[in-house]
This record gives sequence, structure tokens and C-alpha cells, in this order.
Amino acid sequence: MLVVEDFVPFRQFVLSTLANMSDLQVIGEVADGLEAVQRCVELQPDLILLDISLPSLNGIKAARQIRRLVPESKVIFLTQESSADVVQEAVSLGARGYVVKIKAASELLTAVEAVLMGKMFVTGSNGNR
Repeated sequence: MLVVEDFVPFRQFVLSTLANMSDLQVIGEVADGLEAVQRCVELQPDLILLDISLPSLNGIKAARQIRRLVPESKVIFLTQESSADVVQEAVSLGARGYVVKIKAASELLTAVEAVLMGKMFVTGSNGNR
């Protein structure tokens, strides 16, 4: 998994939360969108946790490039953005998950597990597919 988050304290929270998943290996962490695209091409991660508000290239634009260059990688957006339009745009890009940061403590592991099992996870939806 590649973790893409520019706010270091939140990135550390994510990494410590994911440390509880024994079957998951974090292979990299980056702080901006351009570096995320480059590292995805280099590392070919199975899963990418991707913020939307990033320096150099926002997460939506980064996801477009990542989906084109590394189509087998699954993307979970982990962001402060909670508007229905942004969620819809993320899903239309092929994101398999969408977690609002304020819900990360209670939903992040569930989202990762769901996506790894081939399902989709969106914050606040009861019937994840």
C-alpha cells in the first residue's frame, strides 16, 4: 500500500492505524500528487490511500493519471472533502473507497478490508458494495 497524505501528523495516524493489519504492508508514503504518480508507477502498489487536497497535483488529478498508468491499483480517497459531487467524481474515476478524515478512526480499517475483498466502501453508506 502507498499512503499519500501531506499533513504529517495525520499520515502518522494512518500508518499507526494500518499497523494493526497483519496482512497489509505499507511500501511507501508520499506528501504530494506528482510524487504519488511517480511512486505508483515505480512501486505498483495494490492499494493507494490518497488525499484530495495535495500540493503540486491534487488527488483527483493524481488518481486520473494513476488509473491510466497503473490500472490494477485500487484507490481509496481519504479526505476532508465530503460533498456529494466530490464523492461522485471520485467514484467515477474508479476509486474503490472514499473515507472522510473525520470518520477515519472508525472507518479506515473497514474500508481497507472491504476494498481488499473486492467491495466498494463510501463513508456513511450502509450497504457497501
